Order: sequence, then structure tokens, then C-alpha cells
Amino acid sequence: MQKKKLPIGIENFEKLRLEDFYYIDKTGFIRELLRNWGEVNLFTRPRRFGKSLNMSMLEHFFSRNGDKRIFDGLEIAEEEEICREYMGKYPVISISLKGIDALTYETSYQMAVQTVMEAAARFYFLLDSEKLNDYDKAEYRELLRKDMKEGIFGSSLKLLSGMLEKHYGTKVILLIDEYDVPLAKAYANGYYEQMISLIRSLLGQVLKTNNSLKFAVLTGCLRISKESIFTGLKNLKVRSITDGRFDRYFGFTDEEVKTFLDDYGYSDRYDEVKKWYDGYRFGNTDIYCPWDVLNYCDALFDDRKAQPENYWINTSSNDAVRRFIRESANSATKREIEHLVAGEVIVKEIHQELTYPEMYQTIDNIWSLLFMTGYLTRRGKTEGRQIKLAIPNLAIRDIFVTQIMEFFREKVREDGERLKRFCYALQNKDAKNVENIFTEYLKKIISIRDTAMKQEMKENFYHGILLGILGVKERWSISSNKEMGEGYADILAEPDCGDVGIIIEVKYAHDGNLDAACYQALKQIESTRYEDDLADDGVEHIIKYGIACYKKRCRVMAAEN
Repeated sequence: MQKKKLPIGIENFEKLRLEDFYYIDKTGFIRELLRNWGEVNLFTRPRRFGKSLNMSMLEHFFSRNGDKRIFDGLEIAEEEEICREYMGKYPVISISLKGIDALTYETSYQMAVQTVMEAAARFYFLLDSEKLNDYDKAEYRELLRKDMKEGIFGSSLKLLSGMLEKHYGTKVILLIDEYDVPLAKAYANGYYEQMISLIRSLLGQVLKTNNSLKFAVLTGCLRISKESIFTGLKNLKVRSITDGRFDRYFGFTDEEVKTFLDDYGYSDRYDEVKKWYDGYRFGNTDIYCPWDVLNYCDALFDDRKAQPENYWINTSSNDAVRRFIRESANSATKREIEHLVAGEVIVKEIHQELTYPEMYQTIDNIWSLLFMTGYLTRRGKTEGRQIKLAIPNLAIRDIFVTQIMEFFREKVREDGERLKRFCYALQNKDAKNVENIFTEYLKKIISIRDTAMKQEMKENFYHGILLGILGVKERWSISSNKEMGEGYADILAEPDCGDVGIIIEVKYAHDGNLDAACYQALKQIESTRYEDDLADDGVEHIIKYGIACYKKRCRVMAAEN
């Protein structure tokens, strides 16, 4: 049977339904939204969890336009009373602010104006409406001007909703997707105060003093402090990741993932998918990241043996983790990161309402930011603001490890004198100094010591540290996992002197016996005859190193042909 197409990056609900994409039914969200009534509803979820698709679904359900048959066979279609009262009965204003991303306020404002113009242009028929007078139509034309003044922009959505109510004789539903993206971009590029004033004006007028509004739904990653943007808005209901309602409507549940994998014939990959992409806790439900699940399934189409990887890392700058790693100068925070990466739990006080300038002011606020953006998740029950935090899964753990290694490599480049001593000892068969200096580096870095990891993954971490140290020797030839003799050598280094070759085999001493692991590494070099290729190339002095590691300890042994 022909499999349905995977909806990777598809955010238009109508397109998804009409063009035979796979869809995990989230239309129950409509029912819950109407039953748990709120005049203004803000849903905060991390990126790539289906916020935009859900907003498109709402638009197509409530809007007077479009083909309502796209809801046939879905959960909401069983709610006959709701469909009779709400489906296709309302004018809907739907805008997304996610594209407002510019280096200057001026360009960003132009993009915001374009967003409003496009929303207004969908209702061009208002110019012919008999329900609107000449003054109304003149105001409508102002909403189509590229040179729209900031005062008009601030009142634009309120004006548009008022005109639509006049034309249709019914109140308006407003959908604003990714409301906080312009604020994030403005803060990063130095015009935050201007942008927050603009967004405050836009949202304040349409949400706070708008008699034409039936209800509004906003989405975003963060719950920005009311004092900074939602001042005086008393009718706002915030549905955050700690809220038990709506918990299963963003992302995939465990049952949904099982069904999805079974539908595509990948049930045997369930355990891997769970370890890599499950672990988020929204309200009372464990949630998978749908972006990662879909992309991994797509990879399996090409290669049935494809291994899970982190697809989320390329969808954002991961600046929160980067800043967190760089702020972990004190030993207490460094140990906390080590515990998290090891799969353990840390208890922290979380503040869900912050402004962007506050987010990086203190390490405590960064903990809150990591929680709200999905890099950390909740374990167990919440005790007030005290929350047990953990890294959700292997995909997010990979982001932490990647940032830890990048930070380490930056620090190594600043450490020229110690680096010279390390490389001098390495090419002169000074195993004791190689061991001492490498131990110094292990004490400084945030260690990766997850006892649940496979041994080869632990070895890869120490392997990466050595490559980071050696990588700054630009005139040395450094190879990783190079095919030599009858196997693959972990690291091959050829100093610029030309007559020395260095073979390094790294082992993780899972039982803490560093000496035994060193002997095993040297024995592997001998048994696989890694040195034969170097000897054939005329290298006279071949130094073989067995390096064994356990947490922040290491042992180095050397042998020479």
C-alpha cells in the first residue's frame, strides 16, 4: 500500500489534508479550546512542536472561507453541536510574526507592515462592502499602504476586526502565531525597546479594548512578562508547558508515535525513537518532538539502517545552551551541568515570566529560559516554582555535548603554552607529561559521564577532547579513525618534523581500572598492526599510546617500534 507523504515543514492544514500527507489528529484541540473558554489565549511551547500547524487548523475550521471537508473523518467532526455552531461561521484574522527578522528596526518595521498588509489584503472585498461607509473604506486603504505610519500600524488589527464585524455582522477571531519572534530578533540586534513598544501597541489595542473580538489565540516560545507587553490585559489566559490542559495537542504522544511507526513499518525502531526524541513533559503527558520523529522516519526511507540523530540542532542558534555553558565558570554550575548530561535531575526555581533583557542577566534566569524553550524538561511533580529539571532525551543531550566541545576547543586555542608542552611531550614519548597535562584539561572541562551510555560513546568524548587539543597544531597532520593495518586507528598524528608518527588508541575504563584499559589499548595497536602503513611510508620513529580515561582521571602508556 502506498504510504502517505511525511509532512516535514508543512504548516498549512488545508494543504496537508488535500495533498495526502500523514496527519496525527489534533483537532480535539478545537473542542478543548471552546470548552476551556478564554477571550485571549496564549500557548507557549518550544519550537518545532506543531504550533503553526495548529493555528492553521483553527483558521480553516472557524473561517467562512475554504473547504470544510478537510475535517471529514477527524475527531472534531464527531462534535456535531460544535461544528454546527462554529465551523465556517466567523471572519478570521490570521497572521504570523515569525518572519520578522532583521538587523535594524527600520527593516524589521517594514517587514511587520508587510505582514499586516498581507492580512488586510485577504479582505479586499471590504472596499465594495455596502456595510462600510466611505470613512471605513479610507481607513481600510491605509492598511494596504507600504508607508504605513506606526500609529496606524498599532491600531491596524483593531481597525480590521471592526470592519469585518460591520461587514459580516459577527465578531472576529484573531490568530497570532509566534508573537515573540520579533522581540527575540530585536533583542539580539540591539533595537529591543523600539520593537517592544511597537508590539505592545499592536497587541494592546486589538486585545484589550476591542469590542469586535470573539476570542484570540496567540502562540510563542516564551511567556513574556505582562509588565513589558501585556500591560493591563486582564483577559489573558496563559497555557504554558506546565498546564495540564491541552497537554497532548502539541507534539506527539507515545501512543501516536507507536501508531505512526507501525504505519510506516518501523515498529522495530520504537526504542531508539523513544530514547532520542521522547522525554518532554507538557502538563501531565510525555511528549515526543514531532520534527525529529518525522525527519528520522524520512532518513529511514533512504537507509533502513540509519541511526537517530539530532535534527533539532539546525533549526535555531541554540544560543541559550551556548550562553549557559559559557556562564558555568563556577564549579557548582559546572557540576550541575555534568549531572544533567549524566541523565540526573536538578531542582531549580523557575520563573516563567521574563523579559528578554532579563533572560541572560543571571544564571538562574538562564535555567528558566532553558526550561521554557525545551532544552530542559520537568520530572515529577511541581512544588510551587521549584521544579525538578532534566535533559529530555539523547537529541537534546547531543546539543549540550556539542556546545561543551565547542567551548572546550575555544578555550584550548587560548591556552598556547600548555598546548606546546603537551605536543612536545607527545612527540618525545613523555607519557607522564602527556598524562599530567591531559588530566589538567579533564579537570577544567565539563565532563560527560553518563553511566547509561555505551562505552564507545564515552570513548568518543575523550577522543574528541584529544582532537580538540591537537587540532590547533596547524602544521601537524591529524587523522581520526583512519584505516590502518587491519583496523581503524583512533587518532594518527604526524608532526611537522617528518620522521615521527604517533598512533593513539583511546579506551574508557568502565570499571575504573586505568592500567588494564591502557594495556588493552596498546595490545589493540599491536594486534591490528596499525604501524605497518607508517613504516611503509618511511616513518622511522613510531610512538604508540594507550590512553585510558575514567571520569576526570586518565592514564597514559607509551611504546615505540
